[in-house]
Amino acid sequence: MPVRPRARLASLAAALLGALLVLVACGGGGQAAAPAPTPGSLAPSGRTLTVVATTNVWGSVASAIAGPGVEVRSIIQDPTADPHSYESTPTDAAALTNADLIVFNGGHYDDWVEQVIDGDPGLRERSIEAFALRGDQAQENEHVWFDPTAVKGVVNQVADRLAGVEPAQAAALRERASAFSGRVDEEAARLAAVGQARPGARVLATEPIAHYLLATAGVADATPPPFSEAIENETDPPAATLAETNQLVASRGVDALVFNPQTETPITTQLRDTATGAGVPVVNVTETLPAGQDYLTWLDATRAELARALGAPA
Repeated sequence: MPVRPRARLASLAAALLGALLVLVACGGGGQAAAPAPTPGSLAPSGRTLTVVATTNVWGSVASAIAGPGVEVRSIIQDPTADPHSYESTPTDAAALTNADLIVFNGGHYDDWVEQVIDGDPGLRERSIEAFALRGDQAQENEHVWFDPTAVKGVVNQVADRLAGVEPAQAAALRERASAFSGRVDEEAARLAAVGQARPGARVLATEPIAHYLLATAGVADATPPPFSEAIENETDPPAATLAETNQLVASRGVDALVFNPQTETPITTQLRDTATGAGVPVVNVTETLPAGQDYLTWLDATRAELARALGAPA
């Protein structure tokens, strides 16, 4: 899949590097600095561990496993903003540098984190990349929070990494990880039931955010590839492709439209309006958690909305 353009990467990398240099320079001041973790290690036992996640999706997953006594911070939490366009700050760089464990998406989804991590081998050793844990390594779609294999991979790594620092908590950590993974498997089975109830169902997506969700459900994505590629690259689709895509929706050639409200453009808004006018159900799929929902609640709500749109039992 083509990778989204990343504007200002050079300036962001410079700003983040500058922030790291400031952090190093500020080590003095009359109070002994805490010993830095050795490469590949987490924080010394005996103090509060900190986990930093790039989005509240991965923050919710990490928090469910870490349990009480571990501070989990999610950098991107705005349910209305496009995470692809997030501009990091020196405060973010400081949080990453000081984290005992970093959970990030990868796959060029959160390049600003990779800029920091790639400049510090110690941080790389203290990081978990969800994209690297996806079930199909040939698949380049970066929206892996809907891939059960990737999610369970992150779950197990969070438990293992934290257990290595706090051996006394190992059993509790792995018990939570096992329970969470079981819930993920249950949701995957419920998703599969959607496709089984509606064999041959087809959807069109304003962008490929729901690739793994649809694959797990066994629902075909009928979106013309040139349309998906153009939207991913933040360019206008060719006129012929746009006409084909609109006609698919207007003629009810698909059973539902998957719409991402966080990356709304005039083109995708028009497509949503066309779907509404044609009586094609619209399924809103977001990239971050709505307020008041954790990962599993959000996943189940998204599954249920897809099921209702396709006329399957919710």
